[in-house]
Amino acid sequence: QVQLVESGGGLVQAGGSLRLSCAASGSGFSINAMAWYRQAPGKQRELVAQITSGGNTDYADSVKGRFTISRDNAKNTVYMQMNSLKPEDTAVYYCKFGTRTYSGGNVHYRDYWGQGTQVTVSS
Repeated sequence: QVQLVESGGGLVQAGGSLRLSCAASGSGFSINAMAWYRQAPGKQRELVAQITSGGNTDYADSVKGRFTISRDNAKNTVYMQMNSLKPEDTAVYYCKFGTRTYSGGNVHYRDYWGQGTQVTVSS
């Protein structure tokens, strides 16, 4: 079983910065893509940034140039540095890991989600 633990959320003024972390615990799995999503009140969950196992990254247009996603494969951890934060960035942020395991000669794919961390940006 894989568990994801997030940290780093909080309250910050507009223009400030935060760094989110999400670490996976467990054994017997490999991680494919890692991603950050967010969900604001009354809105659908949206993809913010993702990073492949090879290090390729992709960002939502709304955060390009302000957020940076990175990963430490040795620690099974993904980070997101958020700079120049805006009030519209206020949301609960979730990490998601795509994993693969091997059993009986077969490959099994499964996604895991973190518990969410609140980011609030005041104007």
